[in-house]
Amino acid sequence: MAIAKLNLVSLDFDKDNCNDVLLELYQRDDFHPELASKFTDSVAGLSAYNNDNLYEELLSRIEEMKTKYHFEVPEVETDSQLNVFRDKVRVVQNAMDEQLFVLNDGDDKRIDAVKKELTKMIEENDEAIITLNHVEGSNIDFDQLFGTQYLKIRFGKLPLNNEGKLEYYETLPFVYKAFQRDDKYVWCMYMTTPTDAPEVDNVFTSLYFEKIHIPEFVHGSCELAEKEIQNESDSAKQYSQDLQNRIDKTISENMEELTRIYSVAKKLNSVYAMQKYIVKLGDKLNVHGFVPKSDLDTFKNTFESIDGVKLEVLPATSDVRLDPPTRLKNSWFARPFRMFVEMYGVPRYNDVDPTLLVAISYTLLFGIMFGDLGQGIILSLVGLVAEKKFNLKLGGVGVRLGISSAIFGVFFGSFFGNEEILSEYFKGFSFFNAMSPENTMTLLMAAIGLGIVLILVSMTFNIILNFKKKNMGEAILSQNGLCGVTFYVAVIVAALGMLTGQHFVNIFYILILIVLPLILMFLKEPLIRKLEEHGEMFPNGFGAFFVEGFFELFEVVLSFITNTMSFLRVGGFVLSHAGMMLVVYTLAEMVGGFGEIIVLILGNVFVMCLEGLIVGIQVLRLEFYEMFSRYYEGNGIPFKTIKED
Repeated sequence: MAIAKLNLVSLDFDKDNCNDVLLELYQRDDFHPELASKFTDSVAGLSAYNNDNLYEELLSRIEEMKTKYHFEVPEVETDSQLNVFRDKVRVVQNAMDEQLFVLNDGDDKRIDAVKKELTKMIEENDEAIITLNHVEGSNIDFDQLFGTQYLKIRFGKLPLNNEGKLEYYETLPFVYKAFQRDDKYVWCMYMTTPTDAPEVDNVFTSLYFEKIHIPEFVHGSCELAEKEIQNESDSAKQYSQDLQNRIDKTISENMEELTRIYSVAKKLNSVYAMQKYIVKLGDKLNVHGFVPKSDLDTFKNTFESIDGVKLEVLPATSDVRLDPPTRLKNSWFARPFRMFVEMYGVPRYNDVDPTLLVAISYTLLFGIMFGDLGQGIILSLVGLVAEKKFNLKLGGVGVRLGISSAIFGVFFGSFFGNEEILSEYFKGFSFFNAMSPENTMTLLMAAIGLGIVLILVSMTFNIILNFKKKNMGEAILSQNGLCGVTFYVAVIVAALGMLTGQHFVNIFYILILIVLPLILMFLKEPLIRKLEEHGEMFPNGFGAFFVEGFFELFEVVLSFITNTMSFLRVGGFVLSHAGMMLVVYTLAEMVGGFGEIIVLILGNVFVMCLEGLIVGIQVLRLEFYEMFSRYYEGNGIPFKTIKED
């Protein structure tokens, strides 16, 4: 349970070494950079480094080629000196452009444009063939039809429900002929004069007529025309495939060089986004950031080996403009629970990492509330698979929770809800039967006792943190400080004395251990203002302070009670788990036979999923509301590398 100690590092280098330095920083996982604006805003003469990105254009051209010629370029590891490749990039691209030309009708056109024209023609021909299939048997002679000079002819299809609307336009000079009908369309043609064609075309377009192009080179009957169109489509497809083969060959011949250029350009394009961290002073460049002390030697050796780079190491808190980030450093057991801490926010650099406390308390509470040996083992196995195979953070949490559940399952004598199996093998061991009436009160009181301990631990954490930050007023006078602990412990001890018949509570006990802490908590803010800030105790008047302070103190006392009683849910879920499994076994006995096994399996799965989810949420609630709120602020800055940022 610790926060990694850091050093502030300053790197000075020349423009010529910029790529080398930034690339090395980009690849490291032990450097947290600071924005250049934090320095340029406070020091005259400094500016953020802003150099033109030489590699964005190269990437853009390669991406354009990938889209145009339909190929992929893999990203591979390569050297970083792209400057020597810039001319080579253009040579490769120009060579490919020169090779990707095709002569078409006397004009130079690129292969991709020709392929688009061929594809469009093939699609139109396919539509034409479909139309001709519907026109077959109509005795149309295309030689006579396309030989007319004074008629405009349109083939296509019209939505069936719009065909009847043509009667509204009988006054227009056109001839309409339908060939075939299906469920949606009527396949048809219409003829009109060139003069009237625009008006007639507009009418048919308004009725959603879909014109289908019939090539004018076709001759004779529909069958002969269909054959000619099919021959043209076959030739076009073969020509298109030949062009694609030329594209594939050209790309294959240049792929090695393109891959190298693309990989380096993509890497250095990312590097240029890192200019926001670079401070410029004349011809010198500078980058500030934080490095863990444990990695400092390796970091120094790496950058001192680069010519022209100077490195300066300072204490983490040496620059008041910078807040050191927080890098949590946890043991194997606590590491998966870091996600719960980070959900609330990371601690400040000089605070205490609560991850171990969260790991212990969460595991303990979950194990008690979900105590079952068999189900705990299953939960651990599922968590192990989720962590190792699917790399889920929650899987590591599940492993630990399952082990805790299995341990408490032995204590409760529960194996997949059966409380007889373990009793047969451990006859000398006295299991705690949660469903036994005489154990109910013991269970609930133990839950409250556990809650009291966890609350006191949380308050102790708060006192230590505030003393460490020299917040004496909060450490002593707050509800989670020494006064709060004194009041809380005194009330609990008095209550236990009353329950056990020990009458040691007297007027001095009440005045010193209960009333005095309440008064000090009530006067916390005025006392802090007077002692630490040397200001007025009641700047808004005593009356306003009294009313506000009274209700705040009432809320504090009430919160001590509610927070403590909130831990009753721990005992409640123990009873709930045992009760749900009792229902499962009752249903299984009612079914009997082979169905009994099915009910037991499905019942255990249902209880594990439903109750496991609910218990997990309830424990998280106890962590956040009853414990975190007493000592944890979570307003630190997470340690992020350049790549993560």
